[in-house]
Amino acid sequence: MTTQNRGSIAKVVSASLIGTTIEWYDFFLYTSAAALVFGELFFPSDDPLTGTLLAFLTYAVGFLARPIGGLVFGHFGDRVGRKKLLVLSLLLMGGSTCAMGILPTYASVGVLAPILLTLLRLVQGFALGGEWGGAVLIVSEHGDDERRGFWASWPQCGAPGGNLLATAVLAILAATQSDEAFLSWGWRIPFLLSGVLVVVGLWIRLAVSESPAFLLSQQSLAARKHNATTQAPVVEVFRKSWRAVLITIGSRMAENVSYYVITAFILVYVTTGLSMPKSAGLNAVLIGSAVHFLTIPLWGILSDRIGRRPVYLFGAIGMAVWSFAFFALLDTKNSGLVIVAATAGLVLHGAMYGPQAAFFSEQFPTRVRYTGLSVGGQLSSIAAGAVAPLIAVALFKEFGSTIPVSLYVVAMCVLTVIALLAARETKGVSLHSEVHPERGHVPA
Repeated sequence: MTTQNRGSIAKVVSASLIGTTIEWYDFFLYTSAAALVFGELFFPSDDPLTGTLLAFLTYAVGFLARPIGGLVFGHFGDRVGRKKLLVLSLLLMGGSTCAMGILPTYASVGVLAPILLTLLRLVQGFALGGEWGGAVLIVSEHGDDERRGFWASWPQCGAPGGNLLATAVLAILAATQSDEAFLSWGWRIPFLLSGVLVVVGLWIRLAVSESPAFLLSQQSLAARKHNATTQAPVVEVFRKSWRAVLITIGSRMAENVSYYVITAFILVYVTTGLSMPKSAGLNAVLIGSAVHFLTIPLWGILSDRIGRRPVYLFGAIGMAVWSFAFFALLDTKNSGLVIVAATAGLVLHGAMYGPQAAFFSEQFPTRVRYTGLSVGGQLSSIAAGAVAPLIAVALFKEFGSTIPVSLYVVAMCVLTVIALLAARETKGVSLHSEVHPERGHVPA
């Protein structure tokens, strides 16, 4: 790769990373707030766990909107390009998050408060459903085949980066404010900060060029006098790449569920189940996210060396084992060991998340890649991430033990291992190709 090309891909990676960090900041901010304050402010109940369950229910609603966002953004992203849709997703996410910061609470307007909160959560989910696929694609399609795992892993760092930023802001506010002040108005500050972040993200993202793979695909279709609009991308995805969609869904089950158990359920468990201060859980997620951010590209590099599947399999199997050690460490009520539990879990999660962007991008042909990646990735979010905190809280409430929660994580890891074993190794393939379920990659 020439110096000019390295500069170009670095610029694309930077824009993608900053954009995804801002969008995940918005999304995870809601997750943390649902665990800490939304139950009391928008869903008051005599039982704290019941209020938290209701708050997490609106959290799950955001995931329901993500496949719709993935379908809409994927359709137009495969038709008009990746860049325009990435700008739109950032605007939608930032606007809905800022609006949450000025919402009246249940005490002020009654049932209208949770309704408005739920509607804004739907907009968040819709925007993020389109963001993820476009962000990882615009990097994957700019980078070279030999180091795609490394380059494409950087947009993935936006998840821990956004979580790190959201958790850091909440932790600072929780440490500098009384519980009464934080509950009264302090929680609004991080939501309103999203507006500033969006302006920065747009300025950087608008400077990025369109994906070269997409432009070449459009030129190829035009040269062959093929009308690309005769068949909707989603129809072609399910007709010709259904196997890749199933592999994408299955591969995300363990990654999605484990992440939200480690970063969201931990906040509920340490405060409600272990009667520890909320700062214990926030600090653990904060430090764990920092390590997670640094290790994701390392897993991406390893996937370029030994393949996507071996690295991903290591993460899934390791997470199944760690799901029991995770809660054993939390139960010590030792703040240092709580940090170890979250950090080690997120490092193992990174083994799945690091190679994921390249691995999924390599499953689909260019003309439907945005749609295939988004639909497959976001459908799994409903079955996995949307319900993970709900199921974890419900299991803990029903059985009074974390063993059922660990078994739930193990079951998802088994599904992911099965999907990975059914997949082909795709390390080093060209993205300037068509994908056929039986014949693999052939030149376009």
